[in-house]
Amino acid sequence: MLKGIKNFLREVKLETKKVLFPTKDELIGSTWVVIISTIIVAVFLGLVDFVLSKFVKFILR
Repeated sequence: MLKGIKNFLREVKLETKKVLFPTKDELIGSTWVVIISTIIVAVFLGLVDFVLSKFVKFILR
């Protein structure tokens, strides 16, 4: 069992060396994309919710 764990950790270490981590500028750019996309989706869903709630209230009158 201990041999299997050691082998697993050794393979994890080897795979980690192959990973290409983003630069600081790439990370900041990606973060802005996520933030802006989230805001756009939130505004869109808020508008859809508002319109649908008004529509349902109109129908139920």
